[in-house]
Amino acid sequence: MGRHLLAAAALLGMVAVGSGLSAAEALAAKAAAIVVDARTGQVLIDQDADAITHPASLTKMMTLYLTFDALEDGRLTLDQQLPVSSWAESMTPTKLGLRAGQTLKVETAILGLVTKSANDAAVVLAEALGGTESRFAEMMTRKARELGMRHTVYRNASGLPNMEQVTTARDYSYLSRALMRDHAKYYPYFSRRNFVYGGRTLANHNHLMSRYEGMDGIKTGYTVASGFNLAASAVRDGRRLVGVVLGGKSAVSRDNRMAALLDQAFGRPNRGRDDAPVMASLDTTRSDAIDGEGDDDDEEVEVKTKPVVRASLQTAAVPAAIPAAPTREEKSTRGGNASHWGVQVGAFSSKAAGNKAVSQAVKQAPFLLRTAKASVVEAKTGKDTVYRARLTGMDEKDARKACAVLTKHGHHCVAVSPGERG
Repeated sequence: MGRHLLAAAALLGMVAVGSGLSAAEALAAKAAAIVVDARTGQVLIDQDADAITHPASLTKMMTLYLTFDALEDGRLTLDQQLPVSSWAESMTPTKLGLRAGQTLKVETAILGLVTKSANDAAVVLAEALGGTESRFAEMMTRKARELGMRHTVYRNASGLPNMEQVTTARDYSYLSRALMRDHAKYYPYFSRRNFVYGGRTLANHNHLMSRYEGMDGIKTGYTVASGFNLAASAVRDGRRLVGVVLGGKSAVSRDNRMAALLDQAFGRPNRGRDDAPVMASLDTTRSDAIDGEGDDDDEEVEVKTKPVVRASLQTAAVPAAIPAAPTREEKSTRGGNASHWGVQVGAFSSKAAGNKAVSQAVKQAPFLLRTAKASVVEAKTGKDTVYRARLTGMDEKDARKACAVLTKHGHHCVAVSPGERG
């Protein structure tokens, strides 16, 4: 035991050298959280935000930041095909299952990172930009310093376990804000609920995004050493907050802690108004991750069943005016469902409020919604009743465009796929 402790102290000493911290500070790593105002950077909640811990798959946020940099200055294009190396193929799950000799489109790699948290796709991007993953990790650390992340050190592009790869909650609040500030054009990728790859529909690991109104990203992460991590952003009444929770004991407790911290920072929601949207959630209940050296907080989720809608009587958030993602959406593999998409503009405690929301939505996007069918449907959720306000009969492209327009005008909007119509 004594030898193991000495070895651990020596390793943490190496981390301290790389991050500018003392060995004692490195040993002090524990659960941490922070909530800040996205626009001003004002710290609203600080719970040991400078404690040193491991980022796990939050690492991919920096991989994507540098990818977006490359897209902006022309070193990459969204349609560009990148080679897959044997090193990329060798990555452990979660991953897309790439094979050496294949190529992967840049945009597909981006979607693989934000939804599936694919380690092999992260290496493909790293090697394209840095030559090798280790050189790319050096680029990541340099960029971290430029962004004020003085306690962060990167050793790989994915977040797979490496004791020298460290960060703090405060540093990740800086990176979260930088992604929105410097790459607003690409930030909507983090809102993707799922994407189709290899004939499978792969769900986003960030389940809190489906049940916390106004949340539109950003990233989850998990390893045994890091615990359950989440960087998230949400908007209410035009005010955007960024939250980071590191070192959670389970995915559920981490998500609940994030929701509670954001609620606290926003202030208690106004209750009792029948025109206030109810916070609806997709039932994605599942066991927590296995206790292994994974790279995220859940295994692959293949979307097959219709989600069950729950609701809590909590005032919904209003999404920020984020521009539409410059994606060329993967074509749906569900033949015959091209016009079975729709948009949901809220879930309300009265039918009148739902009808009002639908009417307002049509006025804001008349061209895109001119042929859509209005639908305000009563849904029983235990003792509660909610009225889901939707416009249906659209294709995926128009549904996503309509949500982009409505979001820009301050309306809540979620594109609803055929599999989410329940």
